[in-house]
Amino acid sequence: MPINSLLYPSNVFVPTAYNVANSCRFNSGSSDRLYKSQSTGNQKTYTFSFWIKRSILSAQENIIGARYGGQGRYAFLRWNGDDPDKDKLEFHSGIYSTSSTSTSMSFKTNRLFRDVSAWYHIVLAVDTTQGTESNRVKIYVNGVQETSFTTATYPSVNQNHFFNISTTTLEIGAQNSDSYLNAYMAEFCLIDGQQLTPTSFGGFDEDSGIWKPIDVSGLTFGTNGFYLDFKDSANLGNDANGGTDLTEANLTAVDQSTDTCTNNALVLNPLSANASYVFSEGNLAVAINGVNLEKKIIPSTFGSSSGKWYWEVKNTSSSNQNYIHAGFVDADVIGQFITGSQSNAPYSANNGYGNFIQGQGTPGDGISVYKAGSSNYNTSTTWLADQIGMFALDLDNRKAWFGVNGTWINDASGNTGNPATGANPTWGSNDLISTDKVWIPASTGYYSGPSCSYNFGSPPYAISSGNTDGNSYGNFEYAVPSGFYTWNTKNLAEFG
Repeated sequence: MPINSLLYPSNVFVPTAYNVANSCRFNSGSSDRLYKSQSTGNQKTYTFSFWIKRSILSAQENIIGARYGGQGRYAFLRWNGDDPDKDKLEFHSGIYSTSSTSTSMSFKTNRLFRDVSAWYHIVLAVDTTQGTESNRVKIYVNGVQETSFTTATYPSVNQNHFFNISTTTLEIGAQNSDSYLNAYMAEFCLIDGQQLTPTSFGGFDEDSGIWKPIDVSGLTFGTNGFYLDFKDSANLGNDANGGTDLTEANLTAVDQSTDTCTNNALVLNPLSANASYVFSEGNLAVAINGVNLEKKIIPSTFGSSSGKWYWEVKNTSSSNQNYIHAGFVDADVIGQFITGSQSNAPYSANNGYGNFIQGQGTPGDGISVYKAGSSNYNTSTTWLADQIGMFALDLDNRKAWFGVNGTWINDASGNTGNPATGANPTWGSNDLISTDKVWIPASTGYYSGPSCSYNFGSPPYAISSGNTDGNSYGNFEYAVPSGFYTWNTKNLAEFG
C-alpha cells in the first residue's frame, strides 16, 4: 500500500476494530458549549476521557469547566493562552468548602500541544483518597501519563472539589460561559466515582504502536457520569449511556462532524497563515482581512501524489467585489508569500505551482483558471457569493476539473469534460500536474474581506442534498464523480 500523504496525523493508516462515527465541532465565535446541572456525586474520585482535535492555537480555551459561587470556587481543564505558557494543558480546582477559596490542586504541562492535524486522547483521573500524593491526580495523553509539569500542586488527602457537586453546572467547551473552545471533540466520557486508566478507553495498536479508541459503552459511569458519542445530530448532548442529556448552547446539526479519531479529515492549516487570515468552524472556514497583498498560500493539513479526490468550497464573501482563490498546490509552496496583483497571486510563489479558480468581481465577470505557474484562462462562468465551487483532482492521470453549482467549467475550446469518464478540458500547453509532487488543497485571496468555507466531507454549512463517495464517506451538495473520493485518512490508506 503506497503512502504519499504530506502529513501523518494520529491514527492515519491504522485499521481499527472500533470506529468512531461522529464528533462535535466547537466554534468560539458562536459561543458553542454543552452544559449540565450536576447532582451530588463523588467530589473526590472521577475520570474525564475524550478525544480532541485543536483548531485555534495560542488562545485560552476551556475544554471542561465548573463554577460554584464566587471567586476561586471553580475547576477547569483548558489550553493555556498566557505567555509564556501558551498551548500547555492546564488543570485547576479549588477546594469545595463554604468558606475556603484557596487552590487545592493546579497542574500545567511543560509539553506544548500545537498539532492542528492530529487527534489527542486526554484522560484526567482524580482520586484524592489515595495515600500517595502523586497518585491523586493523573493526566494521560494518547495512553501515556504526563509527568513533566511547569506547575504541579497536588491535593491533600480526601479533599472535595468542584466536579460532581449538587447545583454546580458542568460545561464542555467553556467555563462560566467564557473562554470558548475551538476544536473537534469525540467520545467524551465522565466517570463519577472511579479513577480509571487510559486502557478503559483505548489501546495501542500492536503493529504500529499508535493509540486507538475502544468501545466504552460497557463502562459504569456513576451518578453524574455520561457518554457523548455525538451520533444524534438533533441532540448533540445526548447521553448514550441513557442518563440526563447535556443541553446544547448554539450547537446545531451542522456542528456534527464525521472528522473523528478513527477517520481524520482534511482541514485548512492555520500554522501556515499570517495575520491576514481568520479561521473558524474547525479550520474549514477562512476570511481574509487587512491589506490586499503579501498574503500566504494556505494549504490543508495533508495531501497526496496519487488517487482521485473531490471536494467543494462555498463562497461566503459578503460582496461580489471580493476575490476568492481556491484550488490545489504542490508542497513546495506551503507557507510562501504571494505578491503582485490578483491576476497572478495564486501561482507566483518562487517555487512550485498552484492551480486555482478565482471567483471575482461583479456579476458577469468570469472565473479565471490559473494553471501551473505560467498561464490562465478566463471563463464565462461566475462564482459569486453563496455559490459552491466543485473540485475534482485525478493525480493518477494528471487531470483536474473545476465547476460551480453543479456545472463543470468549459475550457477555451468549449470542452466541459467529465471527471467520471476522464474527458478532460485543456487548461493550457503546460502540464497541469507534475508526477513527482505531493498535491494539497489550498486557499488564498485578494482584497480585504473575501471568505469561503471548505467541505472535505463534513460541511460547516447546511446543504440541501447529501451525496457521498463510493465508500459512503462525505456529505456534499453535488454528486461525487464516480471513482473520486473524499479527503480522509481511510480513503488515503486505500487510494493514496
